[in-house]
Amino acid sequence: MIRISLLAAASALMLAGCASAPETAKVPGGIYAEASSTAPDSAFELAMQTVENLVDAGNTQAAVDRITQLLGSPTLTKDEYAEALFRRGEIRFGPGGYDAVGAVEDFEEIVDSYSDTEWYTAAVPMLDSARGKVTTLETQLAQPETSKMQKFNFLMELGMHQDAIDLMIANDLLPSNEALIAMYDIGYLCEGDELTGRSYEAVEADGTTRELRFCDFGK
Repeated sequence: MIRISLLAAASALMLAGCASAPETAKVPGGIYAEASSTAPDSAFELAMQTVENLVDAGNTQAAVDRITQLLGSPTLTKDEYAEALFRRGEIRFGPGGYDAVGAVEDFEEIVDSYSDTEWYTAAVPMLDSARGKVTTLETQLAQPETSKMQKFNFLMELGMHQDAIDLMIANDLLPSNEALIAMYDIGYLCEGDELTGRSYEAVEADGTTRELRFCDFGK
């Protein structure tokens, strides 16, 4: 369940390219640098610029959703598909991505199926790093001294969101603001007077304060 407003905003940005939008230069390894003041020269470039705008605005989950939508396009070339996979893996692996397992899957797909693209070389070390992160999180998760709050955080980082939420509800945990906003962006937490259960106050990157409850409570 994903907030419609974010997806609508992402789609609008993709479709409404303006001549003043800066073009981004691709570098295998996922680095996007401002190259000029000219508009992107393809729908793919515009879509990827939209992703970067979402990431810059702190809408990490919306950026992941936008790339996932883009990967369903039958018009992508092999290089474009590999690039989009790589960027999604980077975002999932990075701060606020909350899906280390998903990152491993993205980098694995590039290594296994797109070795003839320029993104293969960049994906190999990223795959090792993502696998290392998953192994570390799983090891910490299994330690007997790990607290329930720590387990929640590790499960969220791994991308095991439902397991994290089950633990959160069963133990009445209060996650960090960042985790609450991520749960809101993913679609687990919602705003609405009709919802019941415990409320969680969270503040978005732009300063917007939200009173959130689990989306399925009260419906």
